[in-house]
Amino acid sequence: MDNQTARFEFELTGFPGVPQKFHMLMSFCLFIIYNIMFITNGAVFIVIILKEKLHEPMYILIANLAFSDFLFDTATLPKLIAKYWFDGGKISFLACFVQMHLVHWLAVVDSFMLMLMAFDRYIAICYPLRYSSTVTIKLTLFSCSFMWFSAAIITVDLIIIAKYPFCGPNKIVSFFCNSSTIMRLACADVNSTREILLTVALVVLFGTLALIILSYIAILFSLFSLSHSRGWRKAFNTCVTHLFVNALFYIPRVFVYIANFVKLVLTPDLGVFLIVLQSYLPHLGNPFIYCLRTEEIKKIISSTFKRTVNLKV
Repeated sequence: MDNQTARFEFELTGFPGVPQKFHMLMSFCLFIIYNIMFITNGAVFIVIILKEKLHEPMYILIANLAFSDFLFDTATLPKLIAKYWFDGGKISFLACFVQMHLVHWLAVVDSFMLMLMAFDRYIAICYPLRYSSTVTIKLTLFSCSFMWFSAAIITVDLIIIAKYPFCGPNKIVSFFCNSSTIMRLACADVNSTREILLTVALVVLFGTLALIILSYIAILFSLFSLSHSRGWRKAFNTCVTHLFVNALFYIPRVFVYIANFVKLVLTPDLGVFLIVLQSYLPHLGNPFIYCLRTEEIKKIISSTFKRTVNLKV
């Protein structure tokens, strides 16, 4: 990396087509959304960690998902909000690449956690008598740690991008630094690197998605064969909830990859909107979905809130 590249600064555009008169309104909306995600994901993570009653495999997986979302939002949104409030849209070369690695690392962690949650539900519903002996807390903690480590190893190849010189346009048409937008600004041929990174991303995305789909197909077959059982409806509702969470995460991403594959030309604002949709919509929805659909978490948060209000009164 030469000195010129090391001193290079990028600039995040956010939505490039939004008129300046709407910037404050947009930043205020982003600030509200960020605080909602910050509080809800943080609350879910802390409640699960502190309440021994929730130290069960599924809740441990939910806590990991909430913590990953919490880190992602904190690593990306404050910088964009600062752009609109303090004209702080510029980001240094090093900071941009750190943010890029965090973005991709945490996205892979999310996909791995969703996959583990699908496996957990598969064993719980298809082999209920073996669940407690097979899916232990120790195994769950090991699996989560392994997935965090594996995601870091998978995304370490992003360092390849740092070897390219950057000397021309510096505007990143996105909410944050990511590999596809950064490589467009390199002053060199990046086709080989783009193909390598795209292959890795496709393997992770469609590999985890395929395993999740297979898990839920097996679950649905099991539920239909046990439709006379008293607990099948509750299990079915749980699966519907988890499928909705997976849909929020995977559908926008699959659309983006298909659009790139068929070379569909997207406007800059539509491209940024899809990035926002796939990145923040799951983080905004997950805590509410799990709190509303999980009685234990809902009861604990409700009782804690009531105690806090009573103490203040």
